[in-house]
Amino acid sequence: MIAKASVDKLIRKAGADRVSEDASKALAKILEEEAIDIAREAVTLAEHAGRKTVKKEDVELAVKRM
Repeated sequence: MIAKASVDKLIRKAGADRVSEDASKALAKILEEEAIDIAREAVTLAEHAGRKTVKKEDVELAVKRM
C-alpha cells in the first residue's frame, strides 16, 4: 500500500489545504492499481526485449501505452 503521508503530500501539491483520510485512502488505492498495471506492462516489454531486468525505458514506454 502507498503511504498515506505520500498521498496527502500529492493532494496538497494539487492545491488542497486539508485532506480527509477517506480521500487519501481512495487515491492510494487507485494509484496502486494503476502502478501495478504499468509495472505489468513494463515487465512484458522487458521480457519481449529478452531481459529479466525492467529498465526506466520499459516503465516510460508502458506509461505511454496505457
